[in-house]
Amino acid sequence: MKTNILLAVILIVIGGAALGYQGFSYTTREKVVDIGPLTMTADKTRTIPIPPIIGAVALVGGIALLVMGRKNT
Repeated sequence: MKTNILLAVILIVIGGAALGYQGFSYTTREKVVDIGPLTMTADKTRTIPIPPIIGAVALVGGIALLVMGRKNT
């Protein structure tokens, strides 16, 4: 039973974070020019969006698990 409550809390935290941040970004370094000993690179920032529906589903699922876990205890 404690596993359900732990999973519920984790889902609530993940759902809240997904709703709050709505995505994350990271930076990659790519070669732009590579001519012999001359090498030029550029930093490119890429963003991966997280749809709000995923955060909402995780949040509602966590709350549902928490409520069901409290009723069975």
